[in-house]
Amino acid sequence: MYYSKNLIQILETIDSILWGKFLIVLMVGLGIYLTIRLKGMQFRYLGYALKLAFSRSDDKAEGDISQFQSLMTALAATIGIGSIAGVATAIVGGGFGAIFWMWVIALLGMSVKYAEAILAVKYREKDHKNQMCGGPMYYIQKGLKWKFLAGSFAVFGALSAFAGGNMTQSNSIAEAMHNLAGVPAIWTGVILTVLTALVILGGISSIGKVCAYLVPVMASMYIIGGLIVIITHITNVPSVLYTIVSSAFTGQAATGGFIGVTIIAALQFGVARGVSSNEAGLGSAPIASAAAKTDVPGRQALISMTGVFLSTMVVCTITSFAIGVTGVLGEFGSDGKLLNGASLVMRAFDKTFPGGSLIVTVGLILFGFSTIVGWSYYGEKCMEYLFGERPIKYYRMVFCLIVFIGAILSMDIVWPLVDIMNGLMALPNLIGLFALSGIVAVESKIFFALVASEKASKFKDS
Repeated sequence: MYYSKNLIQILETIDSILWGKFLIVLMVGLGIYLTIRLKGMQFRYLGYALKLAFSRSDDKAEGDISQFQSLMTALAATIGIGSIAGVATAIVGGGFGAIFWMWVIALLGMSVKYAEAILAVKYREKDHKNQMCGGPMYYIQKGLKWKFLAGSFAVFGALSAFAGGNMTQSNSIAEAMHNLAGVPAIWTGVILTVLTALVILGGISSIGKVCAYLVPVMASMYIIGGLIVIITHITNVPSVLYTIVSSAFTGQAATGGFIGVTIIAALQFGVARGVSSNEAGLGSAPIASAAAKTDVPGRQALISMTGVFLSTMVVCTITSFAIGVTGVLGEFGSDGKLLNGASLVMRAFDKTFPGGSLIVTVGLILFGFSTIVGWSYYGEKCMEYLFGERPIKYYRMVFCLIVFIGAILSMDIVWPLVDIMNGLMALPNLIGLFALSGIVAVESKIFFALVASEKASKFKDS
């Protein structure tokens, strides 16, 4: 499909403004502030959080889905196309230094994700169907009484569900299917639209069940395939690690078809794609956290925090090293265009073993589909906040239509739209988190005291 260069340039300009110094400073600043105020809790409680994520169950507590289903729903929307195609576009646009900044924003973002979730559970409420509603729009309104800011988040959240949670997923799936089997994008769009409709019409319970099955399967498959690529080229790992760290502070020179980039480009792409991948500070994941069955807000907050670690520090790292150790950055496709996005990752896998691109393609399909259904829930909860429950069925119809449209769009226009929508969504949430940080600190103090008493009780019983 043809788009004027002027339109793409306009979108890229807006993208650059949003993800220039202001949002980066705000997001990194909040991560540093919360890390200090919460005394580095993301490092001290990571082991406990991972244990909770895969073993804890509070089925008798209030909520719509289990804690594991809540995490899988959030992970479905985070370990998605951003962890594969998004990482590749970050490297092409910002060099390998972008990966370093993705790591930084992830480590800081764990405290942000924790804060989002603890507020989401604390301020959640029930709708007329007795289902939980929560997220930034609720904790901003109930905790701060700032209705305009809360409404702004809901508007941008609903729009972001169409862009980052929908169009990028169907677009990358269509690209992968075309590259692998020559399937026309229009047919991929039709099939995805039908499958999406079948799942999201069942609501959060249906979405949670699908994600609880798909996410572990797809993550395991992709991680194993990626590790095979890395281990096969294990001697190249030190040089890739050096390039990631050094180019984060010096930029990266042009090699082959790859265009050299600056430190600023590495920083901007790293932060923007990092947020797109793990969604810390974006405000989307706490909507799923609010639906979880949990005894206290802090418990679900720790579980939600692990999503950042798993999506960025594990899956994104594997993708970046697979591209680095195989040396595919700067290569061209059969159409003469510089490899980017999913195509670049597929080339890295194909260079290692026959049928490697099949693993990436299947991973993209499962990652992308689970992300679509996860974000459909986020979007409809934003719509419910704005207009009540009545328009939800119409929103779902439009959401399914956007799945089809995204499949046939050009990636040149899709990714700038994603960054723009993510930036507009993150801004009111970040402001709200700064203002409510005192509440987070108080709730955390109470929760960590509870955890300490539980550990002491177990030690005494043993």
